[in-house]
Amino acid sequence: MTIRLATLNDIPQILALVADVIPIMKTAGNFQWDYDYPNKQVFTDDINLNQLWVADITGAIAGVAAITTDQDAEYAQAGLNPDETAIVTHRLAVNINYQGRGVAAALLKQAEQEAIGRGIEILRIDTNIANQATQKLFPKLGYVLAGEISLDLRPGLRFLCYEKRLNNNLNQ
Repeated sequence: MTIRLATLNDIPQILALVADVIPIMKTAGNFQWDYDYPNKQVFTDDINLNQLWVADITGAIAGVAAITTDQDAEYAQAGLNPDETAIVTHRLAVNINYQGRGVAAALLKQAEQEAIGRGIEILRIDTNIANQATQKLFPKLGYVLAGEISLDLRPGLRFLCYEKRLNNNLNQ
């Protein structure tokens, strides 16, 4: 598996991945994504900003994540300071044919490498309260639950916000 920056040529595979994942998310009660979001324009913007990463397994896009410094003001609901510079992972998804193979963990390790490379000690991520897989994964990777939040972008849904501070995890 290679973790690399996405290119515009990856968009068809990324959109197919998302289209395959959305029905599974909805079946699990996770309505974080729909057929309007995330979309081609969102991923194109991420690529143009050099913040969209993919897990590539022999030419197949096994996973995708936007690794940014963009965090929602609502993180303050979880006691986090959104004015602190942090690497924030958004739009994390794994191809249904590659789930359970460490793809999400590899993308989150890339977020950590980005943080280290930029001298940023804080990583943050949020997930829908119905997403049991990420709620198990994040603590395994050193993320600590900060609290539950709502997001204006997704009214009526609840999210769990996690944080990892690298200065406390340098030897792990």
